Amino acid sequence: MSFELIVIGGGRMGSALVEGLLSAQWCAPEALAVIESAVEQRAVLADRFAGVSVRASLELEHVGPETGVVVSVKPDYAEGVARMAAACGVTRVLSVVAGLSTARIEATFPVPVAVVRAMPNTPVLIRHGVSAIAGGSHVSAADLDWAESILGAVGTVVRVSERNLDAVTGLSGSGPAYFYLVVEAMIEAGVHQGLSREVSRQLVVGTFEGSAALLAQSGESPEELRAQVTSPGGTTAAGLRMLEGRAVRAAFLEAVAAAAERSRQLGR
Repeated sequence: MSFELIVIGGGRMGSALVEGLLSAQWCAPEALAVIESAVEQRAVLADRFAGVSVRASLELEHVGPETGVVVSVKPDYAEGVARMAAACGVTRVLSVVAGLSTARIEATFPVPVAVVRAMPNTPVLIRHGVSAIAGGSHVSAADLDWAESILGAVGTVVRVSERNLDAVTGLSGSGPAYFYLVVEAMIEAGVHQGLSREVSRQLVVGTFEGSAALLAQSGESPEELRAQVTSPGGTTAAGLRMLEGRAVRAAFLEAVAAAAERSRQLGR
């Protein structure tokens, strides 16, 4: 039996994609398969996704002329998985493997193959992620549309050239970690000012949720919204002056640059 889409790797990212696709009714559950080598995780996936075929390995009979494959495994295993897909006749691949170029995946196939590379971030787990996609040497507009339809089930998708994916990795791929670090620091700051940790957490998380929603919905720039909060000589101005004096803006520029450079190193 062949499937419309096969997700290889049923970990956090792979299972999030499956859940988003089912929720969006991207295809019937019976048209979707997950390949997962770990016995315990296969049992979890089978219980979680009724109707989806959960298998231990990819076989030739699973692949038809229109079958697409999502590669969602650790980088060390990705090229081996790609060779397995090639042996089964797969001709369309979406890779969410960090640092692995489309050229390296294409090199594992004996014939031209459509490879789309993507960099999603962890909020795809709650279908609020943001992903960037880039096509390889043999990708058509239809292939990009296909990849966008998959990742669009778990958030927002932008299209970039592959040379920009390292910058995407440093910015939005690593971005949630930067965000959580700032949240941690602000919660701690509230505690230092005498608030309980729980109250401080509620205030900080609620502030970030509301501020992000306002930025997304108002159509105003972050500079404009920041100015609206900052009265001359006021409390916010005092806080911002301290942050600028400690070069927080420059630290973020350097953090994104360092993460992007590390992504380039991993891809070599």
